[in-house]
Amino acid sequence: MTTATANTMSQQSAQQSATMNTAPAKAEKFRKDRRINWWLTAVVAVFSLTILVPLYFTVVTALKTPAEAGTFSLPTSWQWGNFAAASAKVDYPRAALNSAIITVLAVSLTLVTNTFVAYAIARNMDKRFFRFLYYFFIAAMFVPFPVVMLPLAKQMGSWHLDNQAGLIVLYVILGLGTNLFIATGFIRSIPVSLEEAARIDGAGTWRIFWKIIFPLMGPINTTIAIMTALWAWNDFLLPLIILTDQSNQTIPLAQYVFSSQFATNYPQAFASYLMAMAPVLVVYIFAQKWVVGGVMRGAVK
Repeated sequence: MTTATANTMSQQSAQQSATMNTAPAKAEKFRKDRRINWWLTAVVAVFSLTILVPLYFTVVTALKTPAEAGTFSLPTSWQWGNFAAASAKVDYPRAALNSAIITVLAVSLTLVTNTFVAYAIARNMDKRFFRFLYYFFIAAMFVPFPVVMLPLAKQMGSWHLDNQAGLIVLYVILGLGTNLFIATGFIRSIPVSLEEAARIDGAGTWRIFWKIIFPLMGPINTTIAIMTALWAWNDFLLPLIILTDQSNQTIPLAQYVFSSQFATNYPQAFASYLMAMAPVLVVYIFAQKWVVGGVMRGAVK
């Protein structure tokens, strides 16, 4: 046996020994990584109860008689008619149509306007004026809505925008701070070289935005759309102070009919709440991964 052959065999034996030694270490590391953190699991379970318990109470109450309402026990007889009665009492089809119109238009205008503002600011952050706009819109997120609620209602009324159109405009404007914060960080992570190549080919700013930037903002746009939709669909206070025509009332406003000084039909009220919650709950269940992913991408630069 030559010296080269002996060295080769010794190297192979050393590699096999190293592989055999590292295999148990990798298996042990895998077991540690897969180990359940019971303390964290218990904390998550406790916090989950803050959602699951009220949801259970709402469901069982919606299926009870008024005499049985107020307890956590299952109903003795399932009152499915509460849903039909609640739908008729609040005129659910009309209220749902109003909410759908406001939500769809608010989401569409928000995506068109807010993302373009974020693009303009993200690409000009080196200029003082655009930095001022960015921090100005972000600071608006920290202004409590009750502070501007009454002046805002007075202003919209004087402009004859105390209707669905005015409500949609307010959703677009008031959501600008949050949407700008999410979208700006993501846009700044897009290489500028893509835009420079498009400009060399003769593309203008509008074409670059709609053909390059806007399609790349798919995860962020999905996040903004879902957050705006949930806000517009579930909001009660803003429609309450803006809408003056009863025929334009949204689902949260229509459900206010169940609140009375002397009596409240809780089963019908809770049935109405479940019907209003069902559409957005379904949307959020299927789209929650885009919400989390979009927020995480927008937060990293």
